[in-house]
Amino acid sequence: MTFLLGPALLFCPADRPDRYAKAAERADAVILDLEDSVAPERRAGAREALLAHPLDPARTVVRINSTNSEDFRADLAAVRRSGYSTVMLPKVAGVRDLAGFGALEIIALCETAAGIVAANRIAEHPNVVALMWGAEDLVASLGGTSSRFLDGRYRHVARHARSVVLLAAAAAGRAAIDAVHLDIADLVGLGAEAEDAAASGFDAVACIHPGQVHTIRDAFRPSEHEVAAARELLAAADGGVFRFHGRMIDGPVVAQAAEVVRRAGEPAS
Repeated sequence: MTFLLGPALLFCPADRPDRYAKAAERADAVILDLEDSVAPERRAGAREALLAHPLDPARTVVRINSTNSEDFRADLAAVRRSGYSTVMLPKVAGVRDLAGFGALEIIALCETAAGIVAANRIAEHPNVVALMWGAEDLVASLGGTSSRFLDGRYRHVARHARSVVLLAAAAAGRAAIDAVHLDIADLVGLGAEAEDAAASGFDAVACIHPGQVHTIRDAFRPSEHEVAAARELLAAADGGVFRFHGRMIDGPVVAQAAEVVRRAGEPAS
């Protein structure tokens, strides 16, 4: 499957149609959220707003409520009445949660202990186009109190879950989406995490504020120096192992250089 969204996916409360167009203008794709950012008593109105103010379906995802929520069936019915074809399903615990979606594509949110343990099987489901992980729901499902150390770094269990989701997605040929950075003002921390996401192989990073989009895009966009170095390496490649500027270069390193050029939006040769 080809994942065409990213690198910056912006959440937008579905009960705020006044923000829809701005979110679409600022981000690579919009996630219209019927779950966490909408109070339960406002969800019926949010579903109506979803239908009354359509965005480009190719660049829009709808996050519905989990399968064990009272809002799930109404959310799913609203999506089916809309022109949208991709949903984000929160708190996916296993493949049983993925049944009954017809032709809809699913971004599966692995954000509980059960979801992380089942990530490999979830990724292999035919409706799933991407996996995303969530730190706060995960730690809450473990009975914990914080996903990060005081210096802002993720705790070890969160980093493990992040790696599990990335590996499960890649093994199944699906896209991987990194979790949101909740500290909106901390663009330095966001930038470091987004750079790590890009270097590690994530396809996108989700965000909660338009001001975070530029930082994420910068992290995924190789610098001119990086592109030039990658092109030089590709030009020197001869299909085997070779020495290049004092380094041993083989197939995997050549593939990494080709990915740098691809992310720059240029042909590899």
